[in-house]
Amino acid sequence: MDGKAMIPIYKPYMPEVPLLNEILQSGKLAYGEYGKEFERLLSDYFDTKNLIVTNTFNMAILVALSTLGIKAGDAVIVSPMACLASTQPLLSMGITVVWADVNPLTGTLDPESVRQTVANNPKAKAIIHNHFCGHLGFIDEINALGREFGIPVIDDGIEAFGSIYKNKKIGNVGTDVTIFSFNPVRIPNTLDGGLVIFKDEALHKKSLLVRDAGIDRTRFRDGLGEIRPDCDIDIMGHSATPIELNSYIGIQQMKKVDWIIETQRSNAAKWDEILQIQDDIEPLQIRENLPNYWVYGTLAKDKRKSLIKFREKGYYASSVHLNNNFYSVFGKTKSLIGVKNFYNHFLALPCGWWFNK
Repeated sequence: MDGKAMIPIYKPYMPEVPLLNEILQSGKLAYGEYGKEFERLLSDYFDTKNLIVTNTFNMAILVALSTLGIKAGDAVIVSPMACLASTQPLLSMGITVVWADVNPLTGTLDPESVRQTVANNPKAKAIIHNHFCGHLGFIDEINALGREFGIPVIDDGIEAFGSIYKNKKIGNVGTDVTIFSFNPVRIPNTLDGGLVIFKDEALHKKSLLVRDAGIDRTRFRDGLGEIRPDCDIDIMGHSATPIELNSYIGIQQMKKVDWIIETQRSNAAKWDEILQIQDDIEPLQIRENLPNYWVYGTLAKDKRKSLIKFREKGYYASSVHLNNNFYSVFGKTKSLIGVKNFYNHFLALPCGWWFNK
């Protein structure tokens, strides 16, 4: 590492945004025409109307959990191999995080560990299935466990927008709820934001109220624009509606999202060729899915040695995330064999739209 600039593992994409100043000066900054258009484009992309955009990914998680009726004191089964942005919000609601182990070859929830963990936790009210770095996990198996135990499954697609499972995009694979992040280094990037997709239409309708502080906007104000005292609010909600600026950026992003993902898949194919001739590192196991290649995941025999080697060649290799069961904020630490084995070998390589191998 001689000080030369390395190819980064993340880089925010920003398209042309010619109407930016016009929107800022319009006086119409709250959820409106651009927010609704962004949601329409996403509905077309995922082939479902049961979705909402939120102002942050944190709020996407809180709205999803609140809509499902999950509350303080409940337990949720979670993967430790995830971004803290996916796990910390649960603590803010007073939810007990219960770790399940991961498959050491994929970094995603191990179905048998989930089965045992749910069976041993009578307060378990949901399973959050993180799809690590855009690589999808055992979706059918985890969803089957949700049905078996009568609890909802939330697909955490924080890094998996556009990833495909059995020829369907995650978000439309039969999971009860799916969440995505629009953080600056995610796909698409709206500066900040989130997306929640519901399989059930009734939950989607409820989420519209939960997203907007429990307010039914169709009857909240009278003919003079005053708040109606007879319009009760009987559901707990959040202030989570997106602002127009972010939604406009999202609209512009959607014009390029297919190009971004296809470019990343093309870059991944180049890494596939290179790693075929190396015996000290191999691509992360892909099972019935086509990742968006937010990063290119590998398993290295000697992780530190490989990390240094790639950085010396100018590629910012990284672990991306530290397994969250390491952090005391979640309570007593829990040793998990699959998590330990996966983290000790997982190494991500740059694969984004900016990367030309």
